Amino acid sequence: MTKLEPPDSHHLMAAIGWLELGNPQEAAAELRGVQKAGLCQPEILELWWDIHAGQQHWEDALAAAQTLLQKHPERSSGWIHQAYALRRVPNGSLERARAALLPAWRQFPKEEIIPFNLACYAAQMGHHQEAIEWLQRAMAAAGDEAAIKRRALQDEDLMPVWDTIKKM
Repeated sequence: MTKLEPPDSHHLMAAIGWLELGNPQEAAAELRGVQKAGLCQPEILELWWDIHAGQQHWEDALAAAQTLLQKHPERSSGWIHQAYALRRVPNGSLERARAALLPAWRQFPKEEIIPFNLACYAAQMGHHQEAIEWLQRAMAAAGDEAAIKRRALQDEDLMPVWDTIKKM
C-alpha cells in the first residue's frame, strides 16, 4: 500500500472539510481530483462510503464498501459498511446484512461494533435470545458493559429486547 501524497492528500483533507460542513457534493468533487493511484487507498474509499451513505445512495455506498473490503480485507470497516449498505439497497435485507457481517466476527473478535450490529439484526429479525447473546459479545469485546448497555438502550433496532437489556 502506498502512502497518500500531495495533491491527493490535499484533496482528501478538503473533502473531509466539505463533508464536515454538510456539503457532500463539494466533498465528492474534491475526491474526483484524486489521481488514479490514490483511488483505492482506504481513506479515500472510506470517505466515498461516508458521502454515499450520507446521501442514502446505498448502491454507490455498497460499491465503495465492497471495493474497500476487496482491497483492504484487514480493515473491519469494509465488512461493517458492506453489511450496513446491504440492509438498505433495493432488494436488501437484514438477512443479507447479517450473512455478510458474520464472517467479520471470526476475523475481528475484538471489534465491538460487529457483534453490536449483529445484535441489532437479530433483534429486528425476531431472534431475541440471539440478539442478547450478540450484545453480550459486544460488551465483552468493548470491556465496558455499561457503555454498550447505554448505547443499546438508545438504538431503536434493539427496542424489541430493551426490557431484557435493562435487566442485564
